[in-house]
Parts: sequence; structure tokens; C-alpha cells
Amino acid sequence: MSEPIIHMDNIEKHFGNVIALAGVSFDVYPGECHCLLGDNGAGKSTFIKTMSGVHKPSKGFIRMNGKEVNFASPREAMEAGIATVFQDLAMIPLMSVSRNFFMGREPTKGRGLFKRYDHVAANTITMKHMREMGINLRSADQAVGTLSGGERQTVAIARAVYFGAKVLILDEPTSALGVRQTANVLATIDKVRAQGVGVVFISHNVRHALAVGDRFTVLNRGRTLGTAERGKITAEELQDLMAGGQELAELEGSLGGTV
Repeated sequence: MSEPIIHMDNIEKHFGNVIALAGVSFDVYPGECHCLLGDNGAGKSTFIKTMSGVHKPSKGFIRMNGKEVNFASPREAMEAGIATVFQDLAMIPLMSVSRNFFMGREPTKGRGLFKRYDHVAANTITMKHMREMGINLRSADQAVGTLSGGERQTVAIARAVYFGAKVLILDEPTSALGVRQTANVLATIDKVRAQGVGVVFISHNVRHALAVGDRFTVLNRGRTLGTAERGKITAEELQDLMAGGQELAELEGSLGGTV
């Protein structure tokens, strides 16, 4: 493999006496989908926020393209090429798809007092990039709230890639979607990888992760339990790691095999 786009080495994050991350190491290569799996409370949200500049690590370091970085804010991380698509998507339902696509970074035409929003350019770019992601919109002017959940996810992903994402963090992108919408989002992830973007797929759904992942890292109580490559671990083994297979086995034994 080439050099990783981003490398997190032995990251710890403390909130007072609470240790949210306890020595997490993680990296992402160009065109790779690296899945971070973990149950609720495993530390996935803290991990996302540390990688994307919301939190500064208490210990450890982050490198991008071999150079150590210290992000002071999420804006700095975005400028470096780390984009995050959160579950809430940060979209305004009554605004058009193209307005949501650009969201404060709209193309303009004219100068000075005559500078104005370039509606035609915005719609053309939006339609083009949505088609590239496999979504054929009726119109870029339609309200984004009229799209399905999977299509809105695709708008957010296409937006991040258009604005230069090198690493795309997807926070539980399929958690609230039906089967068909989930399939569309997973297909979109494949299209993003084909463009050389590194994808961090955060999920607690092993099946969805196995559909697109190249590597799988399991997080449990702020610690990584190891990383496995595609084809070298089964869904059952990943599920056991996530749920704490040994703990469940002990509980089952204490309850007489009723779990």
C-alpha cells in the first residue's frame, strides 16, 4: 500500500477522570474504506470528533500524508481535507438540493455591487455530481426534504467530495435507512473510493460494514481490539468482538444458558 492519508497513533482523550479513548491507533489509505465498529458507548463519537478537529487528543499524535498535524478547529480539519457526514446531515429540508449542496459556498457571477448567486452554475454542478453518484434528480431546484433518506445522504457525500475531501468520515450513514436506501448509500461509498478518497465508515452494523469495507477495526470501551482485513474475519467473529463475546459467554453460563 501507499502511505496512509491519515494516521492516528496511540490516541488518548480524557475528560477529567473519564478516559473516552485509551490508546487508539487507526489509519486510512487512498481509496480504502476502513470500518470502525463498536457498540453504543464504545467511543466512536469521541473518535470522530478527535479525528475531525472538534477535540484535541490528550495524548498521541495525528499525521496527514506523513506530516504531524494539530487541528485547532473543525474548520482547520476540513481545510486539510477531512470531511464528516453526520447522521443529522446538516440540511435545511425546505431549501433546494443545490442550495443545500453548496450551503454558504455558492458560486457567484458579476462583481462588486452586481455580484450575485449563479443559479444556473449551481444547478448544473449539483446535477452533474449527483449523477456521478448514481442519483438522477428530477430537478436541482426541488426541496431536499422531498428526497429519500438515502438520497439526502448522497447529497451530503457528493458535497463533501466536491469540496475536496481526502478523508470522508461517515457517521452511521445507514442506521435509519431501509434496505433499498442502504444499498444506494453503500454503492455511493464505492463510487467515492474509486475517486481515491479514503472512507472511514462508522457503524454498529456488521453486515453493512462487510459489504463495503477493506479493513475492520473494533472499538470497545475506548480501546481498539484489533484490525482485520476483508476476507480474514467473519461477520460472527466481528459481532462477537463488538458485543464482548467473552462477557456474553460468562453471562450465559451464570444464567444457565438462557441468554
